[in-house]
Formats: sequence, structure tokens, C-alpha cells
Amino acid sequence: MSASVVSPAPERSLAIAQARRELIHGESPRAHANPCVDSWISRSWQRCIEAGRRPQQRVSFDPVGPSAGRDATERNRALVTAARPVIERLSRAIADTRYFAILTNADGIVVDVGNLPDGTDAASRYARDIGRIGVDLSERAIGTSAIGTALAEHESVWLHRGEHFFDDTSVYSCAGAPLFGPRGDCIGMLDLTGVQVVERPELRHLATLSTRSIENMLVLHEPCELLLHLAWPGSTASEATEGLLCIDADGHVTGANAAARQMLHQPLARSQHALHFNDLFALPLHMMFDAARRGDAMLEVPLWSGLRVQVQPQRGGGGMPVQPVVDTRPRLRDVETALIRKAVADARGNVAEAARALGISRATVYRKLWRGRPAGAPD
Repeated sequence: MSASVVSPAPERSLAIAQARRELIHGESPRAHANPCVDSWISRSWQRCIEAGRRPQQRVSFDPVGPSAGRDATERNRALVTAARPVIERLSRAIADTRYFAILTNADGIVVDVGNLPDGTDAASRYARDIGRIGVDLSERAIGTSAIGTALAEHESVWLHRGEHFFDDTSVYSCAGAPLFGPRGDCIGMLDLTGVQVVERPELRHLATLSTRSIENMLVLHEPCELLLHLAWPGSTASEATEGLLCIDADGHVTGANAAARQMLHQPLARSQHALHFNDLFALPLHMMFDAARRGDAMLEVPLWSGLRVQVQPQRGGGGMPVQPVVDTRPRLRDVETALIRKAVADARGNVAEAARALGISRATVYRKLWRGRPAGAPD
């Protein structure tokens, strides 16, 4: 694609210009006019105005000092490592569009960059201005952009040309999505930017899916004793929909991806009273460890809410990739047998009392216990 200036569609350009006159310069809105820009853009513009900024102010993309830049990269080493393969895939996907990927930390400091467009033209120079490790691209530094807005709003965004606050940044078009760590805190964002390019709002969806991939990679490398893959019964899990939950040896939840937090409706606790496996699942923790050791492919597990989820348990590896499943056969009956054994143990061997607690007959208890007894086990 040519690196020459590409103008937005006339109606889009007029709509953005009208929004700037109304929201930035205070012009009275036209009668019966529809909203011209998304709400997150108008909120960012307002924050810039309240900070005393003016659109005509010059913007310089000054990097932080060398030591601070190295420190930012080192402190975000896990994020950069998890994001690198995703950025490489993105660079291939967007190679013909002259868009490129930028990864920042939670403060908007660039910590990694994808392949920048080649060339000595103005568009390539604009790309190199922002595509440098250590450059501050936060809202406080460069005003409204996908980077600052995604970090402020904690949602994915799309901005095109004049939707940026400063005139100097109106050459950029960008999509961005925030990145959340295994404990649910915002740790950075992924940005897809082009210079003087055709508007590609569909890149917002691509940025969002890519951040989910990075977040999942971070969870998969989180040290834990047990990694649980979660899905709704009957659904086909995908990278975007599969829940991931990290459990330590004591049963505390140490990490989760966004899908798991949404499925369980439980943000991770930041207090000393950490969320526990038993707070979520109506199943003894040891049974989940047993299922992971056996290599059970999928269990249907009840939640205390009354819902049920499918859980594939795997043993964690202290931050290393988890061990693959070795047996693909479902073993739900083993879970049922273990629950009956626990009820009998709680009743101190009184089968009749255990049967009443479980709501089944004594004959059923005996039959299922005998079925679950390993071959050669003593009576």
C-alpha cells in the first residue's frame, strides 16, 4: 500500500470535525445532531481540557531516560515474554496494511514493538517516533490516543485521525485493548497503529482477541499446583472463551484469566483472605487433585451458585507449561464414587446415615462403592 496521505471518508471527516468544534471548542451543537464520537473519546478530550491542554500544542515523543527505560522493560519481562509470539503473529496479519503493534505497561510506556513500516517517507518517520522502547505514550504525555484511552477506560477502543486530541497526533489511526494480569489488575495494553492509513475499525476486535491470548499465556506460566480449564457444559472451548484458574497447594486461587473471572463472577481478592477453591466449587479439593493425577479429560462440577461447569484439571509446573492430558476418557463416575465414600466416612461408616444424607438407597450406596473399588482391593 502506498505511504501517501489517505484521507478519511468525507462524511466521517466532517463528523469528527463537528464533534471537535462542539466538544473541544465549545460551539453550540447542531439541532438534531447525532453523537459524532464515542463516549470514551469525549471523556478523554474533557480530561485533556481539564488538564489545561490545547489542541494546537506541540507534541514530542520523548522517551524516558535510558535507565528508566531498561527498568520498565525488566519490570515487565513476563508481559513482554508472553506478548512476543502474539505480536509476531499480529505483524504477519497486518503486514499489508501499514499498521504495527505496540505493547505498553500500565503507565503507557512502550515496552515492546512489532515490525515498523519500512521507508524514509513522513509516515515511516511518524511510526518510528512512537515505535521506540521507553517512549511515554500515556494520555498525560500525548493526549487522546488508543493507548491512553484504553488504559483509562479499561475497555477496547478505536480512534481515527482527528479523534486524537492534539493536531500533531491526527496522522494516526489506532485500535487498543487493555491487558489484565492473572490477579485481575491492569498491567498494560496492546495497540495497533497506522500512520495516514485507511480506517480499519475491525482492528479493535483483533486487538481484543490478541490481548486475550497474551493474558492466557500469562496465566499458563503462573506458578501453581493445579491448573483448571473451565467451560460451560455443551460448549466448545476456544482461546477466547476458555476459563483458566490457578490453584496453589492449599487450595487458594492464585491466578485467573478474564473468562474464568466472568464465569465464576468472582474477582480475585486482594486482601489476606484470598479466594479459595472451596468458595467456588461444591466439590472437595482433593478430588480435583486426584482427577488431575489420573489424567481425567473433563469433569462436570457443581458450583455453589447452583450452576455447573466443565473442568479439565491439570497439574501445574511451577511456572512451566502444564503437563498434557494422557487419558481422554471422562471419569465422572469416579467423582460420584468419591463423594459417596466421603459421605460414608463423614457418617463414621454408617451406610444408612450416609444414604439418607445423599438422598439415595443403601443398596445404591453399596452398589456404587463396590463398582468403584479397585481390582484386588481388600473388603
